[in-house]
Parts: sequence; structure tokens; C-alpha cells
Amino acid sequence: MAYKHVIWDWNGTLMDDGWLCVDIMNRFLARRDKPTIDNEFYRQHFQFPVQRYYDALNFDETVDPFKQISHEFIAAYEAQKRECVLYPDAESVLARWHAAGVEQVVLSAYRQPLLVEIIDFYGLNDYFDRLIGLDNIYAEGKTGNALQHVASIPHEPHELLLIGDTVHDYEVANAVGADCVLVSHGHNSRERLEATGAVVVDSLKEVAARIPVAPHE
Repeated sequence: MAYKHVIWDWNGTLMDDGWLCVDIMNRFLARRDKPTIDNEFYRQHFQFPVQRYYDALNFDETVDPFKQISHEFIAAYEAQKRECVLYPDAESVLARWHAAGVEQVVLSAYRQPLLVEIIDFYGLNDYFDRLIGLDNIYAEGKTGNALQHVASIPHEPHELLLIGDTVHDYEVANAVGADCVLVSHGHNSRERLEATGAVVVDSLKEVAARIPVAPHE
């Protein structure tokens, strides 16, 4: 069955920003005399809601409240986000499916205005029918927005494909009844992704090669 509607995650799926998340957190940890982390730790522990990931880093909520750390993190991230690049083949896959008439949207835990701004920065607006972000910076999850979006489109679940890079993306796909492909180059390790039972690939090129899509009639 070819898919008619593709729901893309953004951070870690189309844009390579995991390294920046590790770098910023290590600065935070070093300033607080806490052990720093490496990419392996990050990919093994990053999760949604993001507060659970912060808990794994043993921040003292009485000293560093989650909301305060979140604001600090986003400020640092926004200052450097344009240093990030798209993953190889990201734009070519989007362009190919757009040219074929396939509907594509972004569903992200990124705050909506920031999501719109960064996609415009990379010049990808024309490829997407809709950009769906959160109304806050706390990255609690995407399930609610996903359910609302799927209820607004005229497609059956088997016509929907969600492409992401985290266990949460698989959870979101399950919630809306969509098929799911997870790319192992992002914010969660391949081991964690494979444990979901979803299809796991190593690159966007592999996504394009393996996934059949069909133009929306």
C-alpha cells in the first residue's frame, strides 16, 4: 500500500541537531560541577516528556527548576541552531515526494513560531502542506497535536506514514494508527528504536528507497 500523507518529525529526523543538544547540556553540567555526558548517553536517555531526560541528569529541582533550565536551554539552542545542517538527502526526498503530489507535514515538539522560522531558514516551506509545533517550550509530547491533525484530514490510517527518530515518534504513530519508520541517526539509539518493533533505517536515502508513496487524488 502506497502512502498518501507523510508526517515528518523535524529535530533529529530532518535536521542534525543532536550534537548541539549534547554540547549545550555539557556546558550546563560543567557550570554546576556535574559529570558531562557523551552522545551515547544522550541517545540512550533522551525521551519525552523531556523533563524525564532532565531527571536522568540528576538536576536538583529546588536549585534548577525544570522550567528555568528549559528557558536557558532554548536560549542557548536558538543562539546556535543555524550551525546545524540538514541530514544528507533530506531535501531531495522532500522534493521528490512533493513533486509526486504527496502530502507532507511536519509534526514537532518544537515551539510553533520557532519551527516556522527554522524551516523557512532552510528554504523548505514549499515542500510542506502544514507545520505543526507546540505552544510552549517544554517538549511534553506530540500525541495531542497528532490526533487533532489526523482528525482533520480525509485519509485512512493505512494511508498515513510517520517518519521520526525517537521512541516517542513510534508512540505517536501508534496513537493515530499510522505506520512508522524510525531513522537511527537522531536522538535515540538504534537499540531503543528497534525495541519498539518499528521499521528502523539508517538514512533518509534508505527511507526513500524503501517507502512507496502515492499522489493525493
